[in-house]
Amino acid sequence: MTLSSFLPAYRVYRSELVPRAPIDRLSQYDGRVHFTEYHTRLAAYALIVDETERILLAWYNGSGRGEPCWTLPGGGVEYDESVEEAVIREVLEETGYRVVLHEPLAVHSFTAPGEPERPQPFKSVRVVYRATLAGGSLGTLEVDGTTDYAEWISLDQLGREEPLADIVDVAVDAWRARPASA
Repeated sequence: MTLSSFLPAYRVYRSELVPRAPIDRLSQYDGRVHFTEYHTRLAAYALIVDETERILLAWYNGSGRGEPCWTLPGGGVEYDESVEEAVIREVLEETGYRVVLHEPLAVHSFTAPGEPERPQPFKSVRVVYRATLAGGSLGTLEVDGTTDYAEWISLDQLGREEPLADIVDVAVDAWRARPASA
């Protein structure tokens, strides 16, 4: 047996040669999943809360994956842009506003097993920034995208009538937990 015929079934994990996880068994695997064995989506979002404690949200129309719901303005980071450039672009496309980014509030990730249409497992890494308005006017600029419109919604009304993406809760919890001087 040559080394090249041996390596595809194995990989190095913490200086140890271990078997690669079969894709259909990853949910039962012992956590030794190498970054080359799953798809990663990096996304960036903005939490924008005005002086009257209204939050700017975008209505995700459910095209692609998931159910329609309110979410933070933001989305996938393109290959050739920084995380900061992505969130500024996404906010403008989805809400019509230009923003100034401040500190990152949260980094949240989750994983999902492969599915028939996408057999490779999936990891989502989402960065949320606090942001303030720098210009523009409310109105979605995105055409044929995943956002239908954006609205200002009172924080105390969140999730009472319409569904809410979990990233909104992650961001609002982080915003509320930050030090008073921030």
